[in-house]
Amino acid sequence: MNFVSLARALAATVAALGLALPASAQTRPAVRDLGIENPTSALFVGNSFFYYNNSMHGHLGAMLAASTPKRAMRMVSITISASSFSWHDVASYFRPNAVSSYSFTPDNKIVMNKFDRLFDVAILMDCSQCPVHPTFSPQFHEYAKKHADTVKSQGAKPVFFMSWAYADVPEMTAQLAEAYTQAGNANGALVVPAGLAFARSVAQRPQLNLYAADKRHPSMLGTYLATATIYATLLKKSPVGLPYTADIDEPTARFLQTVAWETVQDYFRP
Repeated sequence: MNFVSLARALAATVAALGLALPASAQTRPAVRDLGIENPTSALFVGNSFFYYNNSMHGHLGAMLAASTPKRAMRMVSITISASSFSWHDVASYFRPNAVSSYSFTPDNKIVMNKFDRLFDVAILMDCSQCPVHPTFSPQFHEYAKKHADTVKSQGAKPVFFMSWAYADVPEMTAQLAEAYTQAGNANGALVVPAGLAFARSVAQRPQLNLYAADKRHPSMLGTYLATATIYATLLKKSPVGLPYTADIDEPTARFLQTVAWETVQDYFRP
């Protein structure tokens, strides 16, 4: 890489991640760990960013199963296409004898379930523009509090999933990061910095396409990167070296794992 190319890459990284900005220029996360050492169940609440590429929660389950020691997490994903926080009735997802009241065994038999606590964690994502849209931003903060309070009332931990910028609107990265971090701090919620991981990957290897053709939804690479960031955030453990690659070639998967881990370390560094 020549000097000009290197300078441009560094400038892109600084602009995307705020690495050279004073601490006061970007709100820092107040919540740095989940508060549960070994979560065993999680609810995903969001939209198509979650369910693209056979659903992010499925890939997280595969990463956990491939980790050492092997981990397992019962997970349910409830998504509505294009949905915002306000479209979801999170309280209804915790009502008795409803969500997760039964499950299928490997040989396709139905078994009835009863849990002391329905979910340990609820991972919540707003629509891709809502946290920074002038019309919907107040609603984002209103429902972030409402849903976080609901999740806490059920004995679970709320987690906000920081989504990524559109491929052709990179300035969304810092805006979304600020909005989600503020919401996390205001509601005592951990934040998954997936959007910052996207920006880091684009800055370091722009030839890797993290987006679907619409420049908004994730490609398989994008889903894998976001999932690795969830893994690193929830467990505070590096995903680097996990043998599950979602059929991505190993060098690329290792790069995405590394980006996820470095992003999480930087985001939560005091």
